[in-house]
Amino acid sequence: MTWIILIEVLVKIALLLGGLMFAAAYLVLVERWIAAWVQDRIGPNRVGIPLTKIRLFGLGQPIADGVKFICKEEFTPGHVDRTLYTLAPIIMLVTALGAFAVIPFGSVLPPFPLPDGSTYQIRLILLPAFDAGILLFLAFGGLGVFAVALAGWASNNKYSFFGGVRSAAQLISYEVPLSLAILGVVVASGSLHLDHIILTQAQSGWWNIFVYPLGFLVFLVAVCAEAGRLPFDLAEAEQELVGGYHTEYSGMRLMLFLVSEFLHMVAASFLITILFLGGWHLWGITGSNELVGWGVALVRVIVLVAKVFLVILLFMLVRWSWPRFRFDQLMDLAWKVLLLWGIIHFVLAAGWAYAGVNQPMWLVAATNWTTLVIVWLITALVSPPESDNRPRREPAPVWSGEAVESPTS
Repeated sequence: MTWIILIEVLVKIALLLGGLMFAAAYLVLVERWIAAWVQDRIGPNRVGIPLTKIRLFGLGQPIADGVKFICKEEFTPGHVDRTLYTLAPIIMLVTALGAFAVIPFGSVLPPFPLPDGSTYQIRLILLPAFDAGILLFLAFGGLGVFAVALAGWASNNKYSFFGGVRSAAQLISYEVPLSLAILGVVVASGSLHLDHIILTQAQSGWWNIFVYPLGFLVFLVAVCAEAGRLPFDLAEAEQELVGGYHTEYSGMRLMLFLVSEFLHMVAASFLITILFLGGWHLWGITGSNELVGWGVALVRVIVLVAKVFLVILLFMLVRWSWPRFRFDQLMDLAWKVLLLWGIIHFVLAAGWAYAGVNQPMWLVAATNWTTLVIVWLITALVSPPESDNRPRREPAPVWSGEAVESPTS
C-alpha cells in the first residue's frame, strides 16, 4: 500500500506542476488575445511551430517567450543584496505553487482493485487528508508578502522599495475582508475542507453566490487585489514606479515573478469557483453524491475547469477594461467599504448557522440579497460624490488683450 501512495503522490505532483506551467504559459497568450479584442486590434497570430511555416494562430508565442527568457543574460546589478535578490522570486513561486496542494480538481474517483484483493480510491487533490485546506491556502497567500517585500528591499532601488511597501500594505489590508468572506462560507458549510464545501452546495442545490451575494462581492474584489491584477497593480505601476518591486529583475528571475502572478490568478479563480460557484457541481449533470462512476467523475473535472476558465476570462476583461485606482482609493476601498461589508456578511452567515440547518434556502437567499441592496444604497449615499479628493484650483483668467496690473506693483 505504501508504494501505491508514493506513486499517487509523485504522479499528482508531476501532473500539477506540468499542468500549471502549461496553463501559465498559454494564459499569457489568451490574455493577449483578450487585450487585442478589447482594444480592437490584432493580437499574436503569427508565431507557430519553430523551423516551419505553420502559424497555428500564434500558438507558438508562449514557446518563443520561454526561449527568450531562458536565453537572456542573468544580469545581477552590483548594488543589490545578492542573497535576498535571488531568494525573493523563489519564495514567490513556491508560495504560488503551494496553494494548489489543497485545491481539489474534481471529486473522488471510483475505487479500483489491487493485486492483493483490496481496493484503492484516489481523490483529485494533492493533500486529501488535510482538513483545514482553506487555512493552508491563506497561509501560502500571506507568505507571498515576504517575497514582494524582499524583492523591493534587496533591489536597493527607491522605485522597487516603494513598490514593495505598496504591495505589502495592499496584501495585508485586503487579507482582512478576504478572510471575513471565507469565514462566512466556512460557518455556513461547517467545514474548512474545500471538498466538503463543494459537496454542501451540491447536496443543497444552492451555490453560495446565490445565497451569499454580499460575501461573493467582497471575496471577488479582495482576491483580485490579492492577485495584484489591474486595477490593483499599484505595486508595479509603470507610470509611477518604472516596474515596481521587480524593476531590477530580468531573465529567469523576472519570469518567476510573472509566472507566479498568473498562478495567483489561477488559484484565485479556483477558490472563487469552489467557494461560491459550486465547484464541480452542475444541476442535472454531475449529481450530488460523493461516490460516482468514471464518466461522472470525468464530467466533474471538465465542469470545474470550465468554470475556472470563465472566471479567468473575467479577470482578464477587468484588467483591460478598468482604470487603475490611486493608492488612497485602494486603501479606502479595503478599510471603509469591504471591511464593513465583510463583517455584515459574516454576521448574517453566523446568524443563519445559529438558527439551524433546517431553514429554507430561499429565505436565506432573499434575506442576504435584500441586505446587499440596502448595504449598496447606504454605501452609495454615504460616499462623497467626488471621488477625487485632491485640492481644486480656480481656472486661470483668460487674457483679453488689456494690460493687467501686477499685484506687486
